[in-house]
Amino acid sequence: MTGIHGRRGPFDDGDIVQLTDPKGRKHTITLRPGSVFHTHRGSLAHDDLIGGPEGSVVRSSAGTAYVALRPLLPDFTLSMKRGATIVYPKDAAQILAQADVFPGARVVEAGAGSGALSCWLLRAVGEEGLVSSYEQRADFAEIARNNVERYFGREHPAWRLTVGELAEAIADADIDRVVLDMLTPWECIGAAAKALVPGGLICVYVATTTQLSRVVEELRQHGSFYEPRAWETMVRDWHVEGLAVRPDHKMIGHTGFLVTARRLADGVEPPERRRRPAKGAYGEDYRKSRGPAEGVGPGERMPD
Repeated sequence: MTGIHGRRGPFDDGDIVQLTDPKGRKHTITLRPGSVFHTHRGSLAHDDLIGGPEGSVVRSSAGTAYVALRPLLPDFTLSMKRGATIVYPKDAAQILAQADVFPGARVVEAGAGSGALSCWLLRAVGEEGLVSSYEQRADFAEIARNNVERYFGREHPAWRLTVGELAEAIADADIDRVVLDMLTPWECIGAAAKALVPGGLICVYVATTTQLSRVVEELRQHGSFYEPRAWETMVRDWHVEGLAVRPDHKMIGHTGFLVTARRLADGVEPPERRRRPAKGAYGEDYRKSRGPAEGVGPGERMPD
């Protein structure tokens, strides 16, 4: 139950195999006896792969060589059938690391989308944990279910998929992590606060700066979370050919922003954070509301 990445031994019927040609183009197939994989570079019989070791090099009918490997989870994520946009591997890895998703953790995810992040979360929590995924759209939920079962080979015992609104449907308590990947995540911050254990963590994935700003301010105003942290990651490959070492011309730039915040104990008031905001960051109405004694001038410190 460890997914494609954890399977060992010769290729067998039903295995998912990634074929990579000399130009680095990848094709993902599911092995079936008697089936044939067709490309513009010739055909390749599945029987030529079944029974062979992982890491084999096989040739199509036109002589093109393909390296055959079981896809890693990042490869599977990028090749899976999509309904909603997936959480890219670079962001999924950040979520697992920065949200500290551990074996046995109880995690709530909304929305499930195409099931990409569900696969990463399930592999992190293991069979002793629990991932409760919520998805509003039934068609997306079905795509997510098929992708997760395809990756793990069968239904994962630690996964619970619900079609419906998180804010209305969540009934879990003692949740360790809440991961929100949705259009209006600020609407679920109250529900997340009720479900999370003290010290638990909320992680929000958003695409735009306006969403980012609203999520951070809602977390601050709610009062149940310690100061949120916001960031994004960018990945750039490098071309290495002898002494020709340079950055690739293409890179995976902005895909989304991540925000994390820790749940405080009930009845605790978060300490006041002081910083130097940009002039006008909170608007003229906020400045006036501070009063003469608390007025904020350029360069002065202002609490949130």
